[in-house]
Amino acid sequence: MSRHESRREHEFRQVDVFSAAPLLGNPVAVVHDADGLTEEQMASFARWTNLSETTFLLTPTDPAADYRLRIFTPGGELPFAGHPTLGSAHAWLEAGGVPAADDLVQECGAGLVTVRREGGALAFQAPPLTRSGPVSDPDVAAICRALRLTGADVVDTAWIDNGPGWVGVLLRDADAVLALEPDWAAFGDLKIGVVGRYADGPVAVEVRAFCPGYGMPEDPVTGSLNAGLGQWLAGTRLPTAYVASQGTVLQRRGRVRVTREGDAVWVGGDTLTTVVGRVAL
Repeated sequence: MSRHESRREHEFRQVDVFSAAPLLGNPVAVVHDADGLTEEQMASFARWTNLSETTFLLTPTDPAADYRLRIFTPGGELPFAGHPTLGSAHAWLEAGGVPAADDLVQECGAGLVTVRREGGALAFQAPPLTRSGPVSDPDVAAICRALRLTGADVVDTAWIDNGPGWVGVLLRDADAVLALEPDWAAFGDLKIGVVGRYADGPVAVEVRAFCPGYGMPEDPVTGSLNAGLGQWLAGTRLPTAYVASQGTVLQRRGRVRVTREGDAVWVGGDTLTTVVGRVAL
């Protein structure tokens, strides 16, 4: 049997995340019933979609989980990512998935992640940071080179890594974030998330996510980064509940709702299916 003849069709959805209107958030490609796929098939399809992330819904191995998720960028697999978590939960529910309890429980490389329904939106509980704390002077210098900034431009930095490798950079305001023109050749392995406050208005901050090592220079709207930023800043430099804007420079209109409840940080937003079909893999 040829490779072509052995392919099997899978239900497929493309979900726009962090936007209530189509084409303004961050799309994730979701392949249903993916247990029979190999890791190479998953990686190949992720490269082909060329989206920031492509996910695969599988049978859970942990009895506490409703489903298992594998998450791939064009450059490789991630243990956790935020907008794929919400988009995949949306797709699983839309395809008829029924959680064992009120909240959904996702199994992924980072462990179990809780997803709750908030009206018509979804929110995930930020997983524990795998790396946190101060950023060394050499790393700050490398960050400044990559962002074409001086040390005086940076208000604060911190490691806020929950799987993808994020380091957080706080700038003086949202305008400084929007004005950034990074030096992509200077990034190396850095994955940099930048945030700056608005003086007033319906959103509190502007966020940008730079991750050329994952095959995408700038991610449109990023749940994992906003989770790390919330764990770092919510309740201290930022309110305990706020809305972040992301994707403005890329002509998107992402809106991410971040809420700290005690030690837990929740990251939520709207999700909307834009493509439904079948894919042969």
